[in-house]
This record gives sequence, C-alpha cells and structure tokens, in this order.
Amino acid sequence: MSVADHLIYALLWLGFALSHSVLAGADVRRGIGRLAGRAHRLVYNALAILALLSVLATGRWLANNAPPLVLPLALRWLMDVAVIVGLLLGWMALRSYQLGAFIGTAQLRGADEGAAPLAVSGLHRWMRHPLYSAVLLVVWGMARSELVLATACWVTLYLIIGSRIEEQRLIARYGDAYRRYRSATPAFLPQWR
Repeated sequence: MSVADHLIYALLWLGFALSHSVLAGADVRRGIGRLAGRAHRLVYNALAILALLSVLATGRWLANNAPPLVLPLALRWLMDVAVIVGLLLGWMALRSYQLGAFIGTAQLRGADEGAAPLAVSGLHRWMRHPLYSAVLLVVWGMARSELVLATACWVTLYLIIGSRIEEQRLIARYGDAYRRYRSATPAFLPQWR
C-alpha cells in the first residue's frame, strides 16, 4: 500500500469512528427511534455494520493483493494462539450479554433498553471490556499483511477512544456504581495477582 492508500484508509477509519460515535449519541438515537420505532437498535447495528464493511472492502481494494508479511514461525504460532484465545474470549463475552438487547431484537419485542443492570460478573469481574479485548486479540493475531496490520492499528485506536466515550455514557447511566467498578477493574487486560 502506498502512503496515499494508507492516508485514504486512515480517513475511512476516522469517518467510521465519527459516524459510529454520532449514531450512538443520545440525540441521534432518539431521532432514529422516532423514525424506526422499536427497530432503532437494529437500524443502528445495520448502519454500523454497513459502514464497517465499506471501510474493510475499500481497504482490501487499496491493498491490491499485497503479499503477506514475512514473519518468523514462532510469531505466526503466537498470532494463531491470539486468534484462538480471542475467539474463545469473544464467545464467552457474548454469552454474558443479553444478546437480544445487544442486537436489537429485544427492543422489537418491547423490552426496556434502560433496564439492564450493570454487568460486573463473569468476564466483567476481571476486565471492563472483554469483547473489545477479544476483538484486539483476533485482529492482531490476523495481522499478517500490511492491510491487516493497518486495520489492527486503527481498530486498536478506535476501541481505546471508543471505550472512553462509552464509559462516559455508563457513568451517566450507573453513576457511582460504575465509577467504583471502573476504579477496581482494568479496561482490557486482567490484573495478574
């Protein structure tokens, strides 16, 4: 990928991050809710997935079948382990979420989106963002080309910044309970004691 290709890819990730954050904002969520009714969460997720797929597809086009990175065998094995651990962690993290509310099908059935308690059990006992940790393990484990390495960098930046924005919303929603949880629990990596 040329420097211009990387710049275009960076701008696409910036556009995705900004659009995703804007869509997650309270005013836009209310607007989507007025237009889509109970399907607002499904619409939000569909828009986010379409935006992400367009960034990834454009990145693939920009990479133009670039050759894979030459990596030592031990590093490739470690990366394979990271992908496997990330997939397992992601599966375990998703099991702890109310998937219907996460995806948007619970809202279609009339469930109250604000009724979910603060999650502090399961993987959330050890880290505040286990799903983000899983994504980071998978994307860095797959970074065997210039494109995927760039993707890993942008995803990492997006998740770090996005988690801070998300935590402000969680503080607004759960108050001191979330502040205490945040001060006692690391964001992405569990503390080894």
